[in-house]
Amino acid sequence: MKADPGDPVPSCLTGMVTDKPIDWDIIAQQYDQMVKYATALRLGTAEAEQVLRRFTRGGPKHPTYKAIEELGKAVKSVFVAEYIASEHLRREIHEGLQVVENWNSANTDLFYGSAGTIPGSDKEHQEVSMLSLHLLQSALVFINTLLIRSVLKDPAWRQRLTDADKRGLSPLFWSNANLYGTIDIDMGRRLHLDLAA
Repeated sequence: MKADPGDPVPSCLTGMVTDKPIDWDIIAQQYDQMVKYATALRLGTAEAEQVLRRFTRGGPKHPTYKAIEELGKAVKSVFVAEYIASEHLRREIHEGLQVVENWNSANTDLFYGSAGTIPGSDKEHQEVSMLSLHLLQSALVFINTLLIRSVLKDPAWRQRLTDADKRGLSPLFWSNANLYGTIDIDMGRRLHLDLAA
């Protein structure tokens, strides 16, 4: 079920805000540790997997991990409050989700040989199938980006598009892909796009 941007709270947000009060004391106590871990992750001096392993080892929950969970609840609460208060924000999020959902439906079309599913229990075959799909998607997005850029190089189009139009541009479309029939591959021929621009 898709959310209507005019609805006050879509079903995807219900249950996001905790029913227990946020423990601000543990956030204050562990603030320095949270900043330390966040800085280490940002600078790359620690891997996220190592930090999570340290937080989720057996025994009682790590206090910094508890504090991060509480902070996450606060951030979610603020987001939900802003979402409810701003129709503009709801519409913007809804439009962005529509783009992503539309692109996800491309998986079925691009991966139609397997009916949009990854067949079999052979892990190696599944991995090759997913990597092939990712390669197709990346190539299509690259070509679409070049096509959009070639159109935007035309001054007439640049002047015609408003800021809202430019924000709406996305290379996530596949209507230009030949999904059926014969596909001739000529490695000696290039698309008539200015790649050096």
